[in-house]
Amino acid sequence: MSKAGRRVLCMLLWTWGGAVYFLMEVAWKTATGRPEQISWTMLLVAILLSAAVERCGYQLPWDVPLFLQALACSVLVTAVEFVSGLIINVWLGLGVWDYSHLPGNIMGQICPQFFLVWFALCMPFIPIFDWLWYAVAGGEQPHYRMGW
Repeated sequence: MSKAGRRVLCMLLWTWGGAVYFLMEVAWKTATGRPEQISWTMLLVAILLSAAVERCGYQLPWDVPLFLQALACSVLVTAVEFVSGLIINVWLGLGVWDYSHLPGNIMGQICPQFFLVWFALCMPFIPIFDWLWYAVAGGEQPHYRMGW
């Protein structure tokens, strides 16, 4: 696959992952009676988060256990969420999310509880991205180590 083709595939994967996460966010906020907290900015953040997970998972070697890949991706996702929160919630004042009521939060933008949510979401998303990449571009078939 050409370099341009790889870039297009990355963008398609990020957009797909972002759309899936955004729809999960919409469903959750609607089901919990908070549809007014749904914001288009979450789609942009979700695409950024998908890019972080896809790129991190893509760069880590197959011999790194899946849970460590998910842990690395969760750290990266939390960092992206923090910076995005500072821009969207603090600087622009949009108030899309606020974790200030949760223990261990940092400036209301990130918290340990959602770090665990990101870890749980990264566990399936890493293989999904890898298999989609493999299905389109070929290369080495995805395989994972589950333990040390």
